[in-house]
Parts: sequence; structure tokens; C-alpha cells
Amino acid sequence: SAIKAAHPDKLVFVDLKTADAGELEAALAFEAGADLVTVMGAADDDTVRGAVAAGRKYGKQVVADMITVVEGRVARIREVSKLGVSFVEIHAGLDEQARPGYTIDTLLEDGRLAGVPFSIAGGIKIDTIGAVRDAGATVAVAGGAIYNAADPGAAAKELKKRATA
Repeated sequence: SAIKAAHPDKLVFVDLKTADAGELEAALAFEAGADLVTVMGAADDDTVRGAVAAGRKYGKQVVADMITVVEGRVARIREVSKLGVSFVEIHAGLDEQARPGYTIDTLLEDGRLAGVPFSIAGGIKIDTIGAVRDAGATVAVAGGAIYNAADPGAAAKELKKRATA
């Protein structure tokens, strides 16, 4: 509530990663000023439906976070999309990124194959943000590329520049 009150013109994205009680948890976040919330893409369909119902009630958006969904990811992306989420975040967590052979290209290909609105999170860097944009992602979540940079402000500006180029 304090963040929304201080910045009413900004979107507040609450990364709940709800795994149960989707309608209840999403409603609590929306009532507190959230504009978007996440629900786990691996959660039960009823959990996703509940979060989406709360989003509709409050005129807000729900995003399905696909962290932990690796096997059958494209099929699950399509399933949760049909449940009414605004978009799907194809998310490789730090453990997945640490595996031998990990590449962001896998996430991008999954987004292309799924054919639904998606975002990418997991290993976005200044040299990969263009590929994320070109794959059709509506949102790029760049955490480590900013918080691990020597100059986080400059890194964020460069990412934004390349994302919109």
C-alpha cells in the first residue's frame, strides 16, 4: 500500500508466486495496491483460476510464473494461458541457470512455440536483451544484469536502450 501511495502513477508488480489459495492471495495484493501479481504456473488449475477471478474482480492482471516448470513447459504455458492469465513469465531460476548447457535460447524458443503473450526472466544480459525483444517477449525481467553491475543505473539504461532499439 505504501509503495502505491508513494507512486500512484507506477505499476506495482507483486511477485507472490502463489501456489495455493489463488483468489484469496491475489485479492489481498490487489486490495493493497498491486496492479499485477504472479501465480505459480505449476500450481493447480483451480489456484490459477482463483487468481484470475480476483484479477477480473479488481480489474487487475495475473501473470503465471513458470519457474520450476521445465519438462512439458510449452504445453503448460498453453494450459495456463487458457485459464485467463494476462501473460506467462517463462522463468529460469538461478538453479536452472546453473545447470550445464543452460541457455536463454531455450526460454525464447519455448515462448515462440507456445504462441501466447510471454515475458522472459532468467539470464537476461545486455548482450541477450535484443534476442528477447526479437522473440516477441512483452516483458524482459533483468535482475542480475542490474544488481550485479558495477554501475546498476548505467546497466539499466543500457538494457532499456537495447530493449527498445
